[in-house]
Amino acid sequence: MVDISKDKFEIIGANASESQSIVRPSISYWQDAWRRLKMNKVAMASLVFLILLVLMAIFGPYMRPFDYAHQDLFNTNKPFSKVHWFGTDYLGRDLFVRVWMGARVSLFIGVVIALLDTIIGVTYGGIAGYFGGQVDNIMMRIVDILYGIPYLILVILLMVVMGQGLWTIITAMVMTGWVGMARIVRGQVLQLKEQEFVLAAKTLGASPGRIILRHLIPNALGPIIVSMTFDVPNAIFSEAFLSYIGLGIRAPLASWGTLANDATQVLLMYPMQLFIPGFFISITMLAFNMLGDGLRDALDPRLRR
Repeated sequence: MVDISKDKFEIIGANASESQSIVRPSISYWQDAWRRLKMNKVAMASLVFLILLVLMAIFGPYMRPFDYAHQDLFNTNKPFSKVHWFGTDYLGRDLFVRVWMGARVSLFIGVVIALLDTIIGVTYGGIAGYFGGQVDNIMMRIVDILYGIPYLILVILLMVVMGQGLWTIITAMVMTGWVGMARIVRGQVLQLKEQEFVLAAKTLGASPGRIILRHLIPNALGPIIVSMTFDVPNAIFSEAFLSYIGLGIRAPLASWGTLANDATQVLLMYPMQLFIPGFFISITMLAFNMLGDGLRDALDPRLRR
């Protein structure tokens, strides 16, 4: 018969209690997502760059004593200098001020379009996915029709009605831009609506609106946030393309697309005027895409470790 002394029991008990105390700290889903995002150095560098970009868009135009629309015909096409940090354009306007005014306009367009696409797409996709059946079939056929309409045609048609300008571009992009978000949300809601917590809410008499807003949409926030992150650079690039071909922002208001359009007139002699807005468009789109990739990995519960 094996004799186990009292001291051995105490050692075994101490080891058991120690093994039970060394456990993973209890953190929420969002805390864990933030922890994993911080581990992604590229995504964090992109986030820091975008924060600095927003700050420069707010305060950058006030760093130089020039107005973005002021023309100085005696100082046209000047190179980099202590007076004009980015030089001047073919009308003598300070490019440093205009670049950051362009950043303000381009970021405003990107953020507004992404928010409107999200609001419309989440609402539409949530209703279609929750009710399903014939309602879902009809609503998604409407989405398919809108998805096939090029936004360039809408821009041209709206310019006839509304005139060329900032809100014409935003309206045209939003009219077709929300369909991608609607498809994503619909797919998420179709997966979630048969879960136990949704059935419990139905049993307790919760209305469809409450179930969609309080139970389904919060559990689909991960893909929604990632999709928003990718919507912003797409909107910035679309606005830059429209402004570059002369269908975007009206002068003297500046955006990165209008700066690129202005630079093409003196491209062969002063290529740096095109390089500057082109660089900021490219690096901003890259930063948003890298941040979106990082958020996608951080918000995916299957990658939790």
